[in-house]
Amino acid sequence: MDESRKLFVGPRLKRLRRELNMSQSRMAEELGLSPSYLNLMERNQRPITAQVLIRLAHAYQLDPREFANDDHERTVSELEEVFADPLFRSTPVARLELRETVESAPSLVDAINRLYRAYQALRGAREAVTPSLSDRDRAEDAPQVNPVDRVRELIHEARNHFAELDEAAEALASDLALTGHEPFFAIAERLHARHGIRVRVMPIDVMPDSLRRYDHHRRQLLISELVDPSGRTFQAAYQLAFAEMRETIDALAIRLEPVDGPARRLLRVSFGNYFAGALMMPYGRFHAAAEALGYDVEVLGARFGASFEQVAHRLTTLARPGARGIPFFLVRVDSAGNVSKRFSSGRFPFSQFGGTCPLWNLHSTFRTPGQVATQVIELPDSSRWFSIARTVKRAFNPWGAPDPQFVVGLGCELKYAHRLVYARGLDLSSADATPIGINCRLCERAACPQRAAPPLMHALIVDEMKRGVSPFEFDAT
Repeated sequence: MDESRKLFVGPRLKRLRRELNMSQSRMAEELGLSPSYLNLMERNQRPITAQVLIRLAHAYQLDPREFANDDHERTVSELEEVFADPLFRSTPVARLELRETVESAPSLVDAINRLYRAYQALRGAREAVTPSLSDRDRAEDAPQVNPVDRVRELIHEARNHFAELDEAAEALASDLALTGHEPFFAIAERLHARHGIRVRVMPIDVMPDSLRRYDHHRRQLLISELVDPSGRTFQAAYQLAFAEMRETIDALAIRLEPVDGPARRLLRVSFGNYFAGALMMPYGRFHAAAEALGYDVEVLGARFGASFEQVAHRLTTLARPGARGIPFFLVRVDSAGNVSKRFSSGRFPFSQFGGTCPLWNLHSTFRTPGQVATQVIELPDSSRWFSIARTVKRAFNPWGAPDPQFVVGLGCELKYAHRLVYARGLDLSSADATPIGINCRLCERAACPQRAAPPLMHALIVDEMKRGVSPFEFDAT
């Protein structure tokens, strides 16, 4: 068997066993293996065979393809970003050592990442103007990881797929379809009939600074007239999620985040949003339509009454065993390059603490609003990806008000691109790829005219008598 075709999944197998709280002997017995052979597989000294994959799938209700997805490069990139911090400048760690750590000690890598995020949170708290230590909330929150980063981490670990929410939303969508009404009116009718909640669309002078507000005492869901039709449906569906799925949402949030606090509350919001999207785009019908339409985001939006961003987000959740979609990643950026949303059901290595590469056409897409731009990109690890990008708006805006715009980027590994309508007519086998980095401080590409900062893992070279293409030169060794 070709060595490049063998599947070594030691760290993932070890993590699974630990999550199941099993000894090697117990798992080996259940899989019909010797403990010594399982030990060799966990140490990547033996590849996993097709027979063992099948036994794993039957014994622990897994999809065998999950073991074929290599997350090592993403994890190595995340760890490399941690050790690029000036804190570690005097003790640089080679990429080879990081890779060996990821392969042999995945739990240690998780611990390092969490410890570093806690350090970042503490450093940020010290640099900010904060109340005195007697402020109880500050005292409790200061040592915690940034809640937004924590929630992103938890959702990413779950591959942005939550089966219990999907199944409940699909069943409820079938019930709503029986009413014969459009989704917004069907949801509003159910809220009123079953929960005594009235949905009202309010003028801007009543809601000048909010798009949705739930009045608990009057049991009214108020939605601004500035919210477009797909947004109104989404906001009503979000309210229905908490009216009918609160126990499930709470249990799921507690399971992922045992500590009560901002992160758990943000998780509940995320699960409410997830349920709303799943209700508008029920898994089975949406997955079948996506495959049939070549993942045409705008046609899917027209069919399901959803916006471009809502559809793109939903596409990152299609990980149901036996009915998986393409493993997409999604990123949303503003014109300054700030990342306000990122999801992935694959292994795309997002930067944890920075923006995106300016060579990625996410940024140039602002010059052609409403048009879909495509691009083949290549990361420093030589992996190639196909991405599409388009500008989106959150809501209508009155005259004279700021008109914020964002770009949503949606992408997948190049090997899946032939299934996308956006890649039709392209010779993907010989397509020119734009070399990009994770962000400037981690990118090691020399002579980049867009470089905004030198890489932190290399020494800066300053030559008063020379000016290169890049404003920063560095020792690449």
